[in-house]
Amino acid sequence: MKKYSTTTRVRYSETDQMGVVYHGNYAQFFELGRTEWLRKLGVTYKGMEISGIMLPVISLNCNFIKSALYDDLLTIETFLVKKPMVKIEFDYKITNQNNELICTGNTVLAFMNMKTKRPKRCPDYLLESLGY
Repeated sequence: MKKYSTTTRVRYSETDQMGVVYHGNYAQFFELGRTEWLRKLGVTYKGMEISGIMLPVISLNCNFIKSALYDDLLTIETFLVKKPMVKIEFDYKITNQNNELICTGNTVLAFMNMKTKRPKRCPDYLLESLGY
């Protein structure tokens, strides 16, 4: 699975006084898309951490196109960019209930050994889940 979609409704607490989604919340929307994508593969952050792997974000980019508003139903499309090695890279596209493009984005995360804090290769079980 190289692409996954999930939805979320904009909560009041995610908006500013004008009812517009605060820009910092887009990182959380990307995280929601990414973690649900992994969960669909049978992989969770908790499971990776139990096995001694952490997955910190090392790069985040967001291109704002249109404002998301309170109570909008957002679709977060998450795309795997390429075969994960020591890093895993995702692209994102967020649209509203009218299929209007809200933003695009990209994150890069690194597989890290929790004890040594050193980079490590993508776990074999994740590569197998992806068909590599």
